Amino acid sequence: MATGTQRLFLTALLLALAVLQGGCTNLFFYPDSHVYITPDRLDLEYQDVFVDTPEGETLHGWWLPAQGKSKGQVYFLHGNAQNISSHIMNVAWLPGAGYDVFAIDYRGYGRSTGEPSLEGVLHDAESGLRWLVEAHGEEDTPVYLLGQSLGGALALMLASEWNQGEETPELAALILDGTFSGFRTIAREKLSAFWLTWPLQAPLSWTINDDYEGTDHIADISPTPLLIIHSTRDSIIPLHHGTRLYEAAEAPKQFLQTVTPHGATFVVPAYRKAVLEFMADARGN
Repeated sequence: MATGTQRLFLTALLLALAVLQGGCTNLFFYPDSHVYITPDRLDLEYQDVFVDTPEGETLHGWWLPAQGKSKGQVYFLHGNAQNISSHIMNVAWLPGAGYDVFAIDYRGYGRSTGEPSLEGVLHDAESGLRWLVEAHGEEDTPVYLLGQSLGGALALMLASEWNQGEETPELAALILDGTFSGFRTIAREKLSAFWLTWPLQAPLSWTINDDYEGTDHIADISPTPLLIIHSTRDSIIPLHHGTRLYEAAEAPKQFLQTVTPHGATFVVPAYRKAVLEFMADARGN
């Protein structure tokens, strides 16, 4: 039986081989097609949605209508592992609070076609938002972006481009939960954590286009209200990523410091309440 040291060595070796073979992309994407839970098991009404991308991929998503009169629509972009069925609990509470939710799987995740790539999933995030505003966009209905971890980095880039392109409708707010401050930055940080990949951190991280550093784009989100959520106990994306993003952002902005593990923010009712209050303020209620 392998010892703990041997298992650690094997893990580091496999990571090094994967990175050498596929570049830093392998650090970001860990999709699967297993169905963990469906919204009906949570007593939620839902519809399967299929979105065609300009590149010929088909993305699968779930539309969860609000219970009662809708206060707005939340476009949810999930983290880098598994698929929407393992992340749905993060937004399952929103329909009961009066918000429609649209959650989408990037290419290669769940029932979506294709293979994930950085450029590809950035395009997927935009395709999902365009579907939402075309299929359910109504006058005076606020649209919020909520991204967790990888999804937050995608939402940040999407919001920046949406605002810079003066797209309609204007976004009501952007909410980032446990998001890293840049793709190249987090890749280099993760590579430096293993002795086998430590010497490769500089050359491999430079294979990632530096156009995707969130700290370079987050100021473009203003005047869209911004809420950054980050935990002091986040061992996956350390707190300094959230503080860097907050420092680089322009007003209006808020920072919600939490104490939950990575991706567990909405387990705590007080954090849900804080987000709902932020959303209400953003729409002027």
